[in-house]
Amino acid sequence: MNKTQRYILGAAVGGLLGYGYYYFIGCNTGNCAITSNWHISTLYGVVAGLLFVMPGKKKADSKNIKKEPPL
Repeated sequence: MNKTQRYILGAAVGGLLGYGYYYFIGCNTGNCAITSNWHISTLYGVVAGLLFVMPGKKKADSKNIKKEPPL
């Protein structure tokens, strides 16, 4: 799976979860800023899904790091 497909899949799954949160748990009174509107809830889900699939920092290879002797 290439990077673009992973981003699209993450955004789609996040959007579905965001909409599902609005539909099943959302706020009925309209006082909740995120969950009272399905557009905003879905958008937050898309952003969360994208952040979840984005690569983080790579860990340093411990074999190539030179350790200094203790003083």
